[in-house]
Amino acid sequence: MTETPLLSVARRLDHCTVLGPGKRAVIWVQGCPLRCHGCVAAETLPFEGGTAHTVDELADWLCALPDVEGVTLSGGEPFSQAAPLAALLDAVRARRPGFSAMAYSGFRHETLRRDPGRRVLLRRLDLLVDGPYVAARHAALRWRGSANQRIVALTGRYAHLTDEPDTGAGIELSLEADGSLSWAGVPPTPGFREGLEEQLAARGFVLHTQARREA
Repeated sequence: MTETPLLSVARRLDHCTVLGPGKRAVIWVQGCPLRCHGCVAAETLPFEGGTAHTVDELADWLCALPDVEGVTLSGGEPFSQAAPLAALLDAVRARRPGFSAMAYSGFRHETLRRDPGRRVLLRRLDLLVDGPYVAARHAALRWRGSANQRIVALTGRYAHLTDEPDTGAGIELSLEADGSLSWAGVPPTPGFREGLEEQLAARGFVLHTQARREA
């Protein structure tokens, strides 16, 4: 019997319009081998923690979202779980062939291409945001946190993006089922997380402390 692949997930979001084109689901994976200074998703860096999900569970969840055009994979480092994420995209596209896929990685595209284990995921993506977050080069750019990072089109699906303004997409706040707040997006300024948490705490609100994305 074939063992069912498992994914370690820090957080997932049904609908998001600030981490990729159109309306998307987002999966933040747990675990990253990199330690970018200024990362605002520090809770996703340890490989311990997260919630284990089977590929089938996550495929069922994605396929049940009627008004999203694709999924964005963030973290954490998605390419540390390349094989099960590739299996997830295959399972979703078997039922929704037009489903798009975008991923973030702290590794450069050229580095990922040289690794056979990581190429299995790379070949299934439409878009990649690559490179580590560099706090000294922070900029308000579309879907990324620092000027060294690139949006790499891996298929022709989003080729039109090169003709659009390269400006930040903003931040979205979400109210979770348990009443806690969380946010998604790329902060326009360094130190955004700390400042937001301080302001909310002063008003009696506590942010959900799972994954958020700056880089």
